[in-house]
Amino acid sequence: MILAAAIVEFSTAALLHNARTAREYAPNSKLIAVIKANAYGHGAVQVARILEAEAEVDAFAVARLDEALSLRDAGIKKKILVLQGFTQIEELTIFHEHQLDAVVHSEYQIEYLENSQINASLSVWLKIDTGMNRLGVQPAQFKLLLTRLRECRSVADEVKFMTHFANADDRQDRKTQQQESCFIETINDETGQKSAANSAAIIAFPVAHYDWNRAGLMLYGASPILDESAQVLGLKPVMNFYARVIAVQQLQKGDAVGYGGSWIAPKNMCLAVVSAGYGDGYPRAAKSGTPVIINNQQASLAGRVSMDMLTVDLTGCNDINIGDKVTLWGDGLPINEIAQSAGTIPYTLMCGITARVRRVWL
Repeated sequence: MILAAAIVEFSTAALLHNARTAREYAPNSKLIAVIKANAYGHGAVQVARILEAEAEVDAFAVARLDEALSLRDAGIKKKILVLQGFTQIEELTIFHEHQLDAVVHSEYQIEYLENSQINASLSVWLKIDTGMNRLGVQPAQFKLLLTRLRECRSVADEVKFMTHFANADDRQDRKTQQQESCFIETINDETGQKSAANSAAIIAFPVAHYDWNRAGLMLYGASPILDESAQVLGLKPVMNFYARVIAVQQLQKGDAVGYGGSWIAPKNMCLAVVSAGYGDGYPRAAKSGTPVIINNQQASLAGRVSMDMLTVDLTGCNDINIGDKVTLWGDGLPINEIAQSAGTIPYTLMCGITARVRRVWL
């Protein structure tokens, strides 16, 4: 068998563990698994099949209609919530035929429902903008738009309510409490199931644990909370990104490494060349000093990441050989740490793994 230059191994056990952990944080709420953007790079169909088979979640959420249809085509039966809802009146028939839940966030969508000729009971979530200032109806419009929704013959009797938090990753930021208060005050005495908590709020803001919670990043084992590790939060990495040592170079003090020669050997030393780069999804912006693990030993990047390779300072490492596995992130090396070094967030790293990387579910 030909060894892959770069490989991502996904852990079924870790995925199920994280789903159970999300339930443990909020045992009285139903759990929606957010699997948009190909399940944050993990494979939406595979993730959905695992979670549906093990009954670890109550529903799924995706961003767009085509993502939902891919899941239905793959045989996924559970409730699927489309977070951007419908954008054309013709899509209403598709939502009905495939039993998809739609988020209504703008008045034009209500006009589509009012003008629709279908006589069906679409499951609708009315999204309220409580301060994210992205999607959602304004609190001042809520009562009128809710009344119009309830009068639509194509809408199910119960309209559900949702909002989205902007700053829940920061336990000290008061905006989450302000958004939560706005949400409840806007709904007031209206009846209907509610959803507000994303991964960060599931962990940090129990006051927002309503009927449904939406687990995204935590489901994949990365920390959604600033300055708190996934391990401390009880999460395990699902994605493990590996490459191989393909060369070991002897450097002399003063030798420059890589494009631009931005890293200079401070002494006579050894350097490993590793078979992954930004063409595989490793962040080009990762700085020298970013950690990797080789043979259970921590090493660090030296010089710029290139398309197909990166170079690693082997100072302090012993017995490094051609073909040795290199952990770029995953078990023992949190993706949050790599993201921070690259000046980005774990989401972009997960979603950025490219097509040429071999993917394996364990």
